[in-house]
Amino acid sequence: MPGTPSLLPLFPLPNVVLFPRAILPLHIFEPRYKLMTSDVLTSHRHLAMALLRPGWEKDYYGKPAIEPIVCVGEIVSAEQLDNGNYNFLLQGKQRARIVREVPHDPYRLADLEPVDETPTMEIDLEPHRQSLVKLFTRTPLSGLPLARQFRELLATPINTPDIADILAFNLLEDIPTKQELLEDGDVSHRISRLIQELTRLSSTFNSALRGYPADPGMN
Repeated sequence: MPGTPSLLPLFPLPNVVLFPRAILPLHIFEPRYKLMTSDVLTSHRHLAMALLRPGWEKDYYGKPAIEPIVCVGEIVSAEQLDNGNYNFLLQGKQRARIVREVPHDPYRLADLEPVDETPTMEIDLEPHRQSLVKLFTRTPLSGLPLARQFRELLATPINTPDIADILAFNLLEDIPTKQELLEDGDVSHRISRLIQELTRLSSTFNSALRGYPADPGMN
């Protein structure tokens, strides 16, 4: 992970899967994570978002089991509140695998390595990109508040895998599916899977979908 320390704090949550390029707003109030935030802000500003496995409730204040594939993120803006809590924006940077956890209190630290991804040329992903364009122009998904922004995004030079990650973060609700997409190092396969999920979402489109946030958290 060029420019990023391999030893990073882990921030496990039960219902959040961060993706590269996506931006996640977080409010930090637990003492251990306030210390984590302080340490990170005065050093490299990076941490790893991890998904807690089912059953985490039994050992939440200890070290409950987490998924081994995480997303390294960088704090791009932060504020400390009068009560000592923090608000910050975390931008996903890279998929990573936990190699080992390093004993550390009160928050968790892990040695990480990048997830290997299949080399893919953008020209080979053009059919996928056109499928995404179609989803936001010719299907009920075109009615989403985000649709115009995604159409504009697909018209930029930003590569298709990055756009797919932003879409997965913002539009998919099923947490296990999002974790599977984060773990998938086969770029073409995971974009195909995303298209399948968005097509399914389109087929069940209703007014409830209009509650999605109006800002896709792009940078």
